[in-house]
Amino acid sequence: MFGIGLPELAVIAIVALIVVGPKKLPELARSLDRAISELRTVTDDVKESFRETLKPDDVSKEVHVIKDSLLFSKTTDQEVHRNSSTVRDARGENPRKDSTLKTQS
Repeated sequence: MFGIGLPELAVIAIVALIVVGPKKLPELARSLDRAISELRTVTDDVKESFRETLKPDDVSKEVHVIKDSLLFSKTTDQEVHRNSSTVRDARGENPRKDSTLKTQS
C-alpha cells in the first residue's frame, strides 16, 4: 500500500486523531471511503469506454493491414485507383478531359 508500513500507518492515524478529533474521525473515514469508491467507479467506466471504442480485434486487423502494405507493398483497391488516375493525369491521359474534347470537336 504505497510503501507504507504498520509504524507509518500508526503515526498517520495518531496525527489524524489529534488534528481532526475523535468525534469527526469516523465521518472523515466514511467520506474518504465514498470518494475512493466513486473514483473506482469512474475509472472502471473510462476503461470500459476505451475498450468499446478501440476494440482490440479491429485495431489488430488495421495494424496487420498497415504492416502488410509497408512490408509487401500491398495496396488497397482505393489506393490502386488513386495511383492509376494520378499516373494518367501526369501523362495527359485524363479520361474526363479527353471525353470533353471529343464532344466539342
